[in-house]
Amino acid sequence: MTVAQGVLVTAASAAAGLVNAVAGGGTLLTFPALLLAGLSPVTANATSTVALWPGQISSVWAYRRHIDEERHRAIVLGLPALLGGALGSVLLLALPEKAFAAVVPWLILFACALLALQGPIRRAVGHQVAGNHPVALWIIQFLISVYGGYFGAGIGILMLAAMGILLPSSLQHANALKVLFALLTNGVACVLFLAWGKVDPPLAALMAVASLVGGWVGAHVAQRLPPAGMKAFAIAIGLFAAAKFFW
Repeated sequence: MTVAQGVLVTAASAAAGLVNAVAGGGTLLTFPALLLAGLSPVTANATSTVALWPGQISSVWAYRRHIDEERHRAIVLGLPALLGGALGSVLLLALPEKAFAAVVPWLILFACALLALQGPIRRAVGHQVAGNHPVALWIIQFLISVYGGYFGAGIGILMLAAMGILLPSSLQHANALKVLFALLTNGVACVLFLAWGKVDPPLAALMAVASLVGGWVGAHVAQRLPPAGMKAFAIAIGLFAAAKFFW
């Protein structure tokens, strides 16, 4: 990797940490940067997942009180988060790399659409449906986690939408469960990716430090920085990556 590519990846990781703190969608920055640095699609996806995972720990810590208040749901829905993440990761590792390369531009476009529609989704989930739907939530959480283990960009928005609609709890509690389940899904994916040797450990460590710094900064400036600008930047990067794959 050249110095210029290292600088690009480090900057993208710091920006991803900031974007995740402000609006979400940091994977749309790190994944294309790793591709431009010369990594294969599967290695880029695995390295990005491992690199951004430590930043999720701080989010869970910040929401620890809300998670404790939702302890029962956290335990019940934590299982499909783990199982789905494991299945999605195994699919990524077991299927030919050509299969991932073929589907990834569509996954990126899907993630871009989720990021672009984040505002309407959040407004929609503000009108919660009364009552609890544990079976539906279990199935939906499992399917979202399968997608998360396979690629992952946009799973937070998907989970927030599902829980915001189907849970009688507040949106803050739904968001607390979202960050916990994202941590579990990506955590099991990290273990499998590392075990299969699909991660560039030195690069992932460098990116993790950069993303933590970006996340720390983002947490302090989130209310001052226009989220729309960061989302537009992340979407532009994602569309560029998708176009590169289609080409």
